[in-house]
Amino acid sequence: MQTTRQQKIARLIQKDLSDIFLRYARNLGGTLISVSEVRISPDLAIAHVYLSIFPQSKQASTLEKVQTDMHKIRGEMGTLERHQLRIIPELNFHLDETIDRMERIEQLLHQ
Repeated sequence: MQTTRQQKIARLIQKDLSDIFLRYARNLGGTLISVSEVRISPDLAIAHVYLSIFPQSKQASTLEKVQTDMHKIRGEMGTLERHQLRIIPELNFHLDETIDRMERIEQLLHQ
């Protein structure tokens, strides 16, 4: 269970990362990156960011590119949040698999 402070910071990070990925995706040529959820540790030092990447055929390569550019993305986030946060959390990126699970459940229900 996240505290109110964790939830507020997670929403702030989600909003700012969404803006960053909107600009970042322009360089990827037709790939859409959406931040579906952010979970932050109790000490506010680590943020687990769940990304939805479309099209699914480019998920692995795009996630790898995002992870290699993590320091650049964190730096951009730091400039946006420098007046609101003392410490900019370390970012851990994960693929959001809820859409895949929903499609699988839908397929099972139709059988």
